[in-house]
Amino acid sequence: MMSKSALDKKFDRIRSLEEAGKLKPLTGSRALRKMLNNRLALIGLIVFLVILLASIFAPLLTAHNPMKINLRDMLQAPSFEHILGTDKTGRDVFARILYGGRISILVGLGSALIGAFIGVGIGCFAGYKGGWIDVAALRLSEIFMAFPQIILVLLLVSIVGQSLINLMLIFVLTGWGAMYRLTRARVLSLREEEYVQALQSFGLSTWLICYKHILPNALGPIAVNITLTTAMFILAEAGLSFLGLGVPPSIPTWGNILIVAQDLRVLQNNWWLWLPVGMVISLFVMAVNFIGDGLRDSADPTLQG
Repeated sequence: MMSKSALDKKFDRIRSLEEAGKLKPLTGSRALRKMLNNRLALIGLIVFLVILLASIFAPLLTAHNPMKINLRDMLQAPSFEHILGTDKTGRDVFARILYGGRISILVGLGSALIGAFIGVGIGCFAGYKGGWIDVAALRLSEIFMAFPQIILVLLLVSIVGQSLINLMLIFVLTGWGAMYRLTRARVLSLREEEYVQALQSFGLSTWLICYKHILPNALGPIAVNITLTTAMFILAEAGLSFLGLGVPPSIPTWGNILIVAQDLRVLQNNWWLWLPVGMVISLFVMAVNFIGDGLRDSADPTLQG
């Protein structure tokens, strides 16, 4: 008689537990359990929440005003009074990073959510209904996606000028097309499902079928795309501000703080002016990407165990 393998023994143990009524069924969402078992995604979520909450509750973490100029405290190294030192005008670097996070996260996450709202709204309806609406939206998205995004952003910034609202509008304008095409592709495949045809036979309205029954089944890749777009917009804001084309220098953002890194003497002698904010940007973008990877793995049914 052949001896049982380790896998057979494991199955026998599970069978015996089930027969004894001691095997409890798994409850809750399988996608959520998959997300919680992803260590990188959990680490990314923790880092994301820490930076987000620190920016929101900045007044509780520092008593310094990020805009207050004090020429007596210029270029002070990190100390007990100034945790991350001061800049060329005596402003506290730690306070500027905390308050700058509010603007940078608002630009990145806000632009991604608004772009997703527009792209998903149009893509879901146009993908399901088709016709001239779908053709017009598709051609319009192709116009914006025909140019490299950074070149298009630089062009629009130079035309409309620098401001927080203008930068967010430009990001939305250049980012909704990718979300529209993703949603449209998902809806084109889902509208052929049997449950959609059954809903049509019951005479449900187009709006109800699109946004109540089809859209929830397409949210997985959409959520992943929102996280990746957020990271991309935060990097784009930092890059544009570094070049002097982003948010006006009077408003503290991570990119505006990083402008000082253009000076070679600062890079060599004043590391606290650029290294902490560079690390915060890198950590936040990596955290958002880890969350996106976790959402992608948990939302893909072929990867669920």
